[in-house]
Amino acid sequence: MSSNLELNDSDLNEILINVLRENQQMVVGLFRNEPGSWGFLAGQGVIACKDHLGRGLTDSERRIVWGRLWWWINQLKIGLLSGEEQIND
Repeated sequence: MSSNLELNDSDLNEILINVLRENQQMVVGLFRNEPGSWGFLAGQGVIACKDHLGRGLTDSERRIVWGRLWWWINQLKIGLLSGEEQIND
């Protein structure tokens, strides 16, 4: 665990990209509108950030995590539509 007090953008991006890579089936489920997919991914994002920080997240930090995760999911959709196969970080 890290002793960071805050997540910087670079750390947050790396954490969330890893969450998406490790849960590809749930990402596919989200694209297929399968119930529970977003909640699972959002929860995994919060857990991963909590583990990185070594503490629970505030409400505003959770909203930031969810917003950034949603942004990355949309980047994946755009990549799929344009023919790209990976997240470029």
